[in-house]
Amino acid sequence: MVAVAVAAAVGVLLLARAGGAAGDEAREAAAVRALVARLVGPGPAADFSVSVERALATKPGLDTYSLGGGGAARVRVRGSTGVAAAAGLHRYLRDFCGCHVAWSGSQLRLPRPLPAVPGELTEATPNRYRYYQNVCTQSYSFVWWDWARWEREIDWMALNGINLALAWSGQEAIWQRVYLALGLTQTEINEFFTGPAFLAWGRMGNLHTWDGPLPPSWHIKQLYLQHRVLDRMRSFGMTPVLPAFAGHVPEAVTRVFPQVNVTKMGSWGHFNCSYSCSFLLAPEDPMFPVIGSLFLRELVKEFGTDHIYGADTFNEMQPPSSAPSYLAAATTAVYEAMIAVDTEAVWLLQGWLFQHQPQFWGPAQIGAVLGAVPRGRLLVLDLFAESQPVYTRTASFQGQPFIWCMLHNFGGNHGLFGALEAVNGGPEAARLFPNSTMVGTGMAPEGISQNEVVYSLMAELGWRKDPVPDLAAWVTNFAAQRYGVSHPDAGAAWRLLLRSVYNCSGEACRGHNRSPLVRRPSLQMNTSVWYNRSSVFEAWRLLLTSAPSLAASPAFRYDLLDLTRQAVQELVSLYYEEARSAYLSKELTSLLRAGGVLAYELLPALDELLASDSRFLLGSWLEQARAAAVSEAEADFYEQNSRYQLTLWGPEGNILDYANKQLAGLVANYYTPRWRLFLEALADSVAQGIPFQQHQFDKNVFQLEQAFVLSKQRYPSQPRGDTVDLAKKIFLKYYPRWVAGSW
Repeated sequence: MVAVAVAAAVGVLLLARAGGAAGDEAREAAAVRALVARLVGPGPAADFSVSVERALATKPGLDTYSLGGGGAARVRVRGSTGVAAAAGLHRYLRDFCGCHVAWSGSQLRLPRPLPAVPGELTEATPNRYRYYQNVCTQSYSFVWWDWARWEREIDWMALNGINLALAWSGQEAIWQRVYLALGLTQTEINEFFTGPAFLAWGRMGNLHTWDGPLPPSWHIKQLYLQHRVLDRMRSFGMTPVLPAFAGHVPEAVTRVFPQVNVTKMGSWGHFNCSYSCSFLLAPEDPMFPVIGSLFLRELVKEFGTDHIYGADTFNEMQPPSSAPSYLAAATTAVYEAMIAVDTEAVWLLQGWLFQHQPQFWGPAQIGAVLGAVPRGRLLVLDLFAESQPVYTRTASFQGQPFIWCMLHNFGGNHGLFGALEAVNGGPEAARLFPNSTMVGTGMAPEGISQNEVVYSLMAELGWRKDPVPDLAAWVTNFAAQRYGVSHPDAGAAWRLLLRSVYNCSGEACRGHNRSPLVRRPSLQMNTSVWYNRSSVFEAWRLLLTSAPSLAASPAFRYDLLDLTRQAVQELVSLYYEEARSAYLSKELTSLLRAGGVLAYELLPALDELLASDSRFLLGSWLEQARAAAVSEAEADFYEQNSRYQLTLWGPEGNILDYANKQLAGLVANYYTPRWRLFLEALADSVAQGIPFQQHQFDKNVFQLEQAFVLSKQRYPSQPRGDTVDLAKKIFLKYYPRWVAGSW
């Protein structure tokens, strides 16, 4: 009975914040109408009638949509919020029109007349929240975005029913005001902030200074962008999550306030204390509420508030003490600084800390954090729940509400990966957990624009009470909607992928690409995979077989490239294994043959393939960074930030290749030279009869890696070549070798 009462209290606290005022209905409906026009064009948009009616929701806080009409009449889309109406629109486009909305490009060929909805179709979400983003997404994917790209993303969010999302742009400009008011100099502030590509880890206290400073223009543009992002999110009825003070301060605070009580934290991510070892303010220090309230007051004054704030004090950092009393005090200090400014504040906490360091976070330590905030005022993201859920070992976060999140991707890597069975069943299992306090589902990838099938499923699950009953049928239908037409070979290819690359299971599943292709070469590289490679190659064959019918679809061309890229990634592993075996057997001829194919045929072919699609160009990636600048010097600085993140991730390769991508130009000028140097070193070793020295190779290859980061070479931002022809060329050369086992 106690647990039931706790869950009820949690529900009351959260649902009290559900929805906006009735007066917002007209604004939200107008936002959805504008979305329809952007999506299908002003003419076809006239065939849709959109309204927002709070009364449509039979239970407070549970978004509801209703669909009707069509045929000879206008399609009626009604929602209890703007987000609900947008999700209903997406449902109609997907299930009645066979359309598809995606990061890589949408398929929106509307049938004429528009299909009729039998009767009235009404759907209500089973939970209050559908959350989106990870703090790291801001750096791995969003960092260089302009308003046009943000507008597309917010449209995607609305269509996928997202109603809770981070909105963290521009916060450094607010912090700059606060630090200046406290007495820090502009030089001290400049020395504290990281460069743009690393701000996510500055915000969580992991880093400072690295690859900064932030130019003044950055603050101005980010403030402008944040206002536009917030305005659009709120126009749909979304709840933006703003940042709050987590306790980390610049070292210069100790100069201004010599008596301040701070703890110098340990290093993070193989960085030394020049760039990590942040200063954490003691929770009992009188400056804690002063700084925390100064920041939040200035933030709310600038941006307004929707009363939910994010803060992460101990993200991947061990607290100074494991004493529950200390952890409770540190948590209380953060929360009290929030409510000193906003009495309605709810704290959104990433639960990654409990998952990342389970040896530190025992029951007493977790309980100290969860119990330090009134129930219902702490909203926990169970960030990696599809693989390593925390709610199951914390009695549903000891009564605090939580959101079941799918993390899926690390570092924004390319690479086919998913755990669709676990994702499909996870939310229902969490809802049915004894005394569950689950209040939503979420998507929390570190990077986006990859493996779109995974996110389509997760978005749909936010509106389902039960798992998808037949994933094979679902993925077949996904392919038909994505390409605009059903094709038996394409459907069969996707079912093979569902059973292989998208069927990872167990706690070891992580969407982090560690393929030898994108790692610094060594003799100890792991080539094992959780699936049968035959399924990948057969899916590749089937998708190519369907090319004559589907090649006009941009989504198909994207998927064919992505699957061919995956097949090449598998081949790199196989040729690497052959080269390593030849080295260990001292067979120089075999080593030269396998190494020659890998480094001089396969990787150049991959780069040429990637160059055929603008979404796989290093030039496009770097051009985003340069376009954010207001001068040539600033553009060079932003480009270097971007290059560092993609490769060395620090001055000395501190988190080397964590954010690896497979982009044309990056393959040719970064991965390929590394492989050639490695294979030449192995060949020299065999020829001279001396052991291969990994330590010396690491020193030599670092020079290549660093030269790439510091290079000013420009890369094409326009594609060249035909994806289908290039994929077929690679297939005809290597697929027979795979079948014959003679690679």
